[in-house]
Parts: sequence; C-alpha cells; structure tokens
Amino acid sequence: MTSRTPLAVAASAGACALTLGVGAPALAAPPAQDDKAMVSVFHGIPGMTVDVYANGDELLGDFEPGTVTAPQALDAGTYDIQIFEAGRGPDGTPALEKQIKVPEGANATVAAHLTAAGEPQLTAFVNDVSQVDAGKARLTVRHVAAAPAVDVRAGGQPVFTGLENPNEDTTEVDAGTVNADVVLAGTDTVAIGPAELGLQEGTSTVVYAWGSAEDGNLALKTQTFGGMESAPDTVDAGGSGAAVAANSSDQWTAWAAAAGTVTLTVTGVLVARRVAGRRG
Repeated sequence: MTSRTPLAVAASAGACALTLGVGAPALAAPPAQDDKAMVSVFHGIPGMTVDVYANGDELLGDFEPGTVTAPQALDAGTYDIQIFEAGRGPDGTPALEKQIKVPEGANATVAAHLTAAGEPQLTAFVNDVSQVDAGKARLTVRHVAAAPAVDVRAGGQPVFTGLENPNEDTTEVDAGTVNADVVLAGTDTVAIGPAELGLQEGTSTVVYAWGSAEDGNLALKTQTFGGMESAPDTVDAGGSGAAVAANSSDQWTAWAAAAGTVTLTVTGVLVARRVAGRRG
C-alpha cells in the first residue's frame, strides 16, 4: 500500500470513525533500587499483535495494539530490543530492532508506533514524575499516530498546538475532569475525541494519540503515574514517583518507571514495512 499525500491523510483524519482508550487512575508502586531502571512499553501499531524480545529473550508474547505495560524494575544497561509479529521470532526477521541504553534510575516508556508516513518505529520517551504543585496534575500528550500535525484542546481551547509525530508536549493543569479532543493543526476538524480525562491531583497523565488516519483507526490511550503530590496527606510512592501504568499487561515481567534519562542508538535493522492495515 502506498502512502497518501498529507492532504489526503488530513482529509481522512477528519472523516474516520474513532475509538478512545482512556485508562484508569494510577496506583503507587515501590521505588526502584539504585542499580535499576523503571521502563514500560506502549504498543501503538494497529492490527499487529507482536512478541517483544530483549537480548534474545522473550519479554512479551501476544502483545496487543493499544496496550501499555505496567512499569517494572529493569537492570540498568544496554538491551537489543526486537519486535516480531506474533509467532515469528526469534529466528525470523523483526519488524523493528533497536538498541536501548537504560541508565540507573531511568524513567521511560518505549513506544512501538507508526511514523507520520505510516512506517513502524520505536521511540523512547522520558516520563516526568517530578513533584507537581498542590491542586495540580501534569498532562503530557504524545503524537505517535500516522497523521499530520495536530492541536490538542481542553474544553474547546487549544492547550498544545502544532504537535508533530513523534513529539510530545506537557503542562500542569488544575486537577479535575478535562474534556479533551484532538484536531488537525490550525483547524476545528476533529481527528480524535472528545474524551473526558480524569486528572487527579499529584498525578502525571500521558495521553498517546496513536493509530492511522488513513485506515480510520485513530485512538487515544492513557498512561498515568502517581505519587507526586505536594500535600503531606496524599499517597506516598516511596519517593520515587513511580506508579503502575493504566490498563497494564500482566505478562510484562522485566521493565518499569523512576527518574532520569534514556538514550537510543539504532543497531542497524529497521524493517520499514507498512503495517497499519495489517490484521495480526
């Protein structure tokens, strides 16, 4: 399948049927050890159930699109990450392969998603789990969809503008319920939403805009971290700011979230196959 022009993709984004995947509130999690990192994984490639391998060992099997894993402790170090269509690894050709270096204390989500042009890609995002002011919540939006630039609105008013894949933007807002939608940049053409987001005080909520405008399956997925309240009478997350991700997978056993940075180095193989229309 050939990629459409940006204008065709934009037109499709305004016309497609959309779904929403809004997660549950965060739960506090134990702090990471000093020699550990905390990493979670988000699967944002539509129609492709995958197996995830690290250094040749399977970490996730039958990982479904639109799923974000619970953060788990991971030894700091360098990992060769391979993503296969389910049942085709580890001897087959991976759909994606990258080397990820995770330093001690790192807090990150690795996202398998589509580029704006619809090709599979791995991107590592650092999760901001620093303290927020009393009465506030942190909101982050990550554009990981095969779609043009978008604006993100709350209550009809733009909060983030001109957001492009694979970028993110973040701000602190008053805690409470926000009615949000995603529109094509500079227009009122709704691409995703509206959806109600419950932003609790002392949490950091990450919203992924994922899917494919061309294939009419754009969606939202949330990942929420807790334990960042300023008030002394709120839930203690052990000082790490780590939390269980919303709608996590029980299969995930070797990753997680704490505070720090993550660097990515391409190892050489990135099979740029068009998978947005594939059904796993």
